[in-house]
Amino acid sequence: MSSADKDQDQSDVQSDVQSDDQAEDPTPVAADSDDLNVISPRISGLNALTVTPRRKEERRLAAAMREVIELLVSTSAGSEELAEAAAELEALGERLRAFPEGRTYLGFSESANAGHEIARLHPGDPEWNEELADELVAHGDMAEGDLPAGDPEWYAFFDHSPFIGLANPLSPPVELEYAGDRVLGRVTFGSAYEGPPGCVHGGYIAAVFDEVLGSAQSLSGTQGMTAHLGIDYRRPTPLHVPLLLEGWLDRREGRKIYARATLHAEGELTAEAGGLFIAFDRERFTALLDSRNKDR
Repeated sequence: MSSADKDQDQSDVQSDVQSDDQAEDPTPVAADSDDLNVISPRISGLNALTVTPRRKEERRLAAAMREVIELLVSTSAGSEELAEAAAELEALGERLRAFPEGRTYLGFSESANAGHEIARLHPGDPEWNEELADELVAHGDMAEGDLPAGDPEWYAFFDHSPFIGLANPLSPPVELEYAGDRVLGRVTFGSAYEGPPGCVHGGYIAAVFDEVLGSAQSLSGTQGMTAHLGIDYRRPTPLHVPLLLEGWLDRREGRKIYARATLHAEGELTAEAGGLFIAFDRERFTALLDSRNKDR
């Protein structure tokens, strides 16, 4: 996608925010745990995947690459050992490059966007599944007849997410789960994510907040794109320590969805965040899908 296209997409989101400000009924709708029966697709989707032999080895390879990245930024190996390791990795890259490139999963690695398409993709709703299948076929994301309605592989893109995907070596990864009307995220950042000495880089903290907030906002019953993300850094967040994120739906005003989250390290609050998401329409989503496929 060109920078002009990206600027236009951002402009479209901003336009959505401004137009929604003029909604006739801006009354907030507070989150009610009794009404939160909508499944956050990124949590249930990833958990629904069948661990096939290929997926098992893909995750194993990603975990090995993740360890190499971690060791590379903290190793005391000399130039000779590093040269040998580099040669081995270059050979591995050459080996994998021999296979045709392309995505081996449906959908979109950024799960807030993907959730919009599959939020209602559940067994017992075959009409929606068939419609989505037809659309993905039309846009080149799958071959006709590849997957039956409700197949867990519709959720495979979550495994390639840069923050929750087990098949993505860049992912920490963050483990998400439900806790009543809350979404919990658990993650431990290694040395590769260092910002201040011994602490997590603030950019990664913001990114995992976006992931958790994106899961929480889906409990509103729809999906939206991030329009605003605000972070309050209370104290440095340590590396190599299990971290706990907690996110919840705050309220909804028309197409605006608000969510909040906190981050704790060993019981201490290190950061908190608030996010504004704008529910987007199907035509806008289809335009983004078309633009993405043109760049492949």
